[in-house]
Amino acid sequence: MNTKYRFVVLLLLITMIGANQGIAQEVGIQLYSLRNQFSENVPETLKLIKSWGITTIEGGENTYGLEQSHFIDLLKKYNLNTVSVGTNQDELRDNPQMAVDRAKAFGAKYAMCPWILHKGNNFTIKDVQKAVAIFNTSGKLLRENGINLVYHIHGYEFRPYKNGTLFDYMVENSKNFDFEMDVFWTRHGGEDPLKLLEKYPSKFKLMHLKDMEKGIVGDNTGGADDDTNVVLGTGSIDIKSIVLKARELGIKYMFIEDESTNVENQVPESLEFLKTILK
Repeated sequence: MNTKYRFVVLLLLITMIGANQGIAQEVGIQLYSLRNQFSENVPETLKLIKSWGITTIEGGENTYGLEQSHFIDLLKKYNLNTVSVGTNQDELRDNPQMAVDRAKAFGAKYAMCPWILHKGNNFTIKDVQKAVAIFNTSGKLLRENGINLVYHIHGYEFRPYKNGTLFDYMVENSKNFDFEMDVFWTRHGGEDPLKLLEKYPSKFKLMHLKDMEKGIVGDNTGGADDDTNVVLGTGSIDIKSIVLKARELGIKYMFIEDESTNVENQVPESLEFLKTILK
């Protein structure tokens, strides 16, 4: 069996196994993983994703020089379904309808904001409160249009605040938005992804799967060397327990996000690893 069809079978097996456990999990990819490849050739990069057997993606805010309609047509050509589109804090503050329109154009169920604006490494409760207010206001509009706004954790949210963390404050005040867990940034910021899932079992709707090179000492700055992203199951994060907990909690969509320069070799290996834990 050639590589292309082997990975198609792999993803089908993952979905079927999840269904037997009460949830059909889908393993996709965050398009940012292949930002360098997209910059060189969009159709060939989408063809590469398809060759891995992946049919679910997160992205769309960057169409790499193509008109949005052309980019969407290419996604359809390669049988790639957009579950989550990107947005940002400025857009959600100034024109959240743009996020609504983008999600509808791509047929996405979610809109994901990956960053809270702050100056340098000075991240404070005021930054959080400003973002939460924007997310709740824009999130209401998105929900009225059938789209769920999620905020993507980046690690700096785990700085201490009162008897908990700034992230605890976000969760407690998230009326119209939910969260996407990035297991790398959660761990890098000093939290245990598994324990955080257990603490907030209903707040995480999406997940980024990304492993951390062994021996790396994390911090809560929200920054790291891209090449500390390693093949799933070879780093310091307990990917297996996290994926199984995500299934138990009903988190359907998990996106591999591999920001390393070796992404084209690492993603197929990560898919093989997921096959072993989802037997």
